[in-house]
Amino acid sequence: MTQPPESLHRSPEPPRRKPKNVGPAVVVGTALELFDFYLYASMAALVFGPLFFPSANSTVSTLAAFSTFAVGFLARPLGGIVFGILGDKIGRKAVLSFNLLLMGLASGCIGLIPSYETIGIAAPVLLVLFRIVQGLGAGAEFGSAIAMSYEHADAKSRGRQGAWPAMGVSVGLLASSLAVAAVTSLSDDALYSWGWRIPFLASFVLVALGYWMRRNLPETPDFEKVAAQAQTRKKAQPFRDLLKHHWRGLTVVAVSTIGVNGISYIFKTFSLSYLSEFRDVAANVGAFGISLASAVALVTIPVAGRLCDSTGTRRIMLIGAGCVAGLAFPFFWLLNTDRPVYIWLALILTVGIVQPTLLAASGSFLARQFPPEVRASGLGAGREVSGALAGGLAPLAALTMVSLSPTHSTWGVSLIFIVGAMLIAGAALGDQYRTISISNHTGATESAPAAQ
Repeated sequence: MTQPPESLHRSPEPPRRKPKNVGPAVVVGTALELFDFYLYASMAALVFGPLFFPSANSTVSTLAAFSTFAVGFLARPLGGIVFGILGDKIGRKAVLSFNLLLMGLASGCIGLIPSYETIGIAAPVLLVLFRIVQGLGAGAEFGSAIAMSYEHADAKSRGRQGAWPAMGVSVGLLASSLAVAAVTSLSDDALYSWGWRIPFLASFVLVALGYWMRRNLPETPDFEKVAAQAQTRKKAQPFRDLLKHHWRGLTVVAVSTIGVNGISYIFKTFSLSYLSEFRDVAANVGAFGISLASAVALVTIPVAGRLCDSTGTRRIMLIGAGCVAGLAFPFFWLLNTDRPVYIWLALILTVGIVQPTLLAASGSFLARQFPPEVRASGLGAGREVSGALAGGLAPLAALTMVSLSPTHSTWGVSLIFIVGAMLIAGAALGDQYRTISISNHTGATESAPAAQ
């Protein structure tokens, strides 16, 4: 059987008055997350080594700088779990506002840290400290943003609304790639002395705008309804209830995220390393391709969100999984031509169309795996723990496979794409939406067949 639109699974509900500023407020926060992520990764590769970890061996300096990048990944799961629980206890609005402050202020402060030459060991210590704070805030951002977008939408527009965080991701990636391109066009003296600081300091402006927008958002209707039914939300134990009653939804979210994040990081990060290290393609070719793809994604995401509402979220997830599998080998055939036009085509197809489609559909798909009382906890725990695992290991596994191959073969990486597609498809087939919908209407906790 085919899957009807998501709205057909629910009983008619009264139309909601959707605040007009939900979309912009969500986009600003998630854009800041990706802006900081890509910016930090770029600066760790370019300037943090000699500035904060000086060494006679430049490779050692760069590796030390990248280790601080990994620290942020380790902090994200903790942030996702802790702030997810708080989101189910005190509300989505308060947590989203606080997350934004953590991320934005930590990023801005990174731009103020003096170099190792100026303050010695305190410089790398401060860098690590602010990176941990940045990771804690980022860990709760995407899941909380999904919950906010999804719960402010009516049943007929949850695909479109749930795609707002994905739009923020593409805006942030585009803005950061342009910022890195701008500062790296400066002379080396300018870049190392003050140029690298400018994008980080811009976070102060972004966080001020985003915080003002989020503080003016109303709380979501779903959370208000749950809070009104409970004697006090402060006594709720959402994480315990999540593990006890909603482990199936948690598993679906984890499996889906491993698939989506794994292929995403290989498309966006490993491909650039592969081109420069194994194909001798100029670095600016891949960087420009990512910028082009990010611009295309700004069109792809709203289209994918609308298709989720008209066609069905699960169907879009399955189509996206099929596209990943279909591109597993052609992606590298295009990259291996070493011709910029074909490289850009490969990146546009993957980073600009397929990956944003999956990310857009993931918004409503992941949110609907949980009832409102544990939604923020489920999204924070399920997405961030598995996402950190996939994001950290998938590019490393891909790089290792190619490096160990005498001919630098990419067959192993293509197989990773196919495994990722299978995980996404398996998660889509395990969709708990109908189970959650029945439970919400009847108060039952028994399983029901997944939506077809």
